[in-house]
Amino acid sequence: MASATRAGHRWLKWVGFLCVLCAIAFAVVWYARNANGNEPALNTVAVSRGDIQNLVSATGVLEPSNYVDVGAQVSGQLELIHVRVGQPVSTGDLLAEIDPTVYVAKVDATRAQLKNQQAQLADRKAQLRLAEIQFQRQQNLWREDATTRESLQTSEASLASARAQLAMLEAQIEQTSSTLRAEEANLGYARIYAPMDGTVVSIEARQGQTLNASQTAPLLMRIANLSTMRVRAQVSEADVGKLQAGMRVYFTTLGDAEHKLYGELQYIEPTPEVTNNVVLYNALFTVDNQEGRLLPQMTAQVFFIQEEALDVLRVPVSAVARNQVKVLDAKGQPQIRAIETGISNRVYVEVRSGLNEGDQVVLANRDPRAGQGESRAAFRGMLR
Repeated sequence: MASATRAGHRWLKWVGFLCVLCAIAFAVVWYARNANGNEPALNTVAVSRGDIQNLVSATGVLEPSNYVDVGAQVSGQLELIHVRVGQPVSTGDLLAEIDPTVYVAKVDATRAQLKNQQAQLADRKAQLRLAEIQFQRQQNLWREDATTRESLQTSEASLASARAQLAMLEAQIEQTSSTLRAEEANLGYARIYAPMDGTVVSIEARQGQTLNASQTAPLLMRIANLSTMRVRAQVSEADVGKLQAGMRVYFTTLGDAEHKLYGELQYIEPTPEVTNNVVLYNALFTVDNQEGRLLPQMTAQVFFIQEEALDVLRVPVSAVARNQVKVLDAKGQPQIRAIETGISNRVYVEVRSGLNEGDQVVLANRDPRAGQGESRAAFRGMLR
């Protein structure tokens, strides 16, 4: 029994020894091949043509470039609303009506008062004419010593009084006429018209609601011009110094991330918004929206173009070291070549000279043979 156990142990040792020999043979062959000059495959990429941009990114929101809040200038019950949200309107279109009963009554009363004063005016003019005739008669009699001085003075005073009463009544008529114009204006304000071309984007009041315009004008609705939208982008204080009015900018929306819409930065608001100790500045620009695809409050991913080179030769940043690249020659061997570079970003470098479109350049990567010494040492330790 003991001899059988010892024979089994010897057999296991021989099997282990043979495995170690096979492993050593494989390692020798592998190392010999690499030592004989078989280089690892190179990671290359073709020189391409395209755009390079240095961008400052920000998040923004879309808003109408121009809008007006329509309010009520008179108090009363909102009788009718003639529009709905999303409806396009033109200047002068009837939007809503307030119950005009009270204002019609005021206009009628003021007009009646004015007619009464105009009738009084005709009477005053007749009395003035009579006073002028009587005074003229007294003057003629006085020249012929046919009347007394007292009678002449009385007629003269009557004439002056008639003239004063006429002037006073004319002033009252002017006042009443002014009041009538105001009452007619208030009656007109009971019908509310669109002050501009645009789209009804919100309605704040409800039909049948009682409006009180004694202190502030109640807000009825908002009309906005959606044919041109404004983007309000919030830029961090670290990036705002890179922006300047007139620079090109584009943005995408969450619903259409592939469609770029371009504009031009108009101005930066000097007063920042501070949220949770984060300082953000509003940068604004407008964009055409004739197709109506952009709507208020949409989120925009904004990119300010700090510098750009369009349709130029470019290579990945990882292929360039000190304005030099490795280019594969006709035999597929890498050759060092000096190039002239332009602008760059985190991805590409512009190539102004030294390369042609389609040239294969070597990307900087970790040599696959790196660390082989450590692996061999570990393998030798395992054999021990």
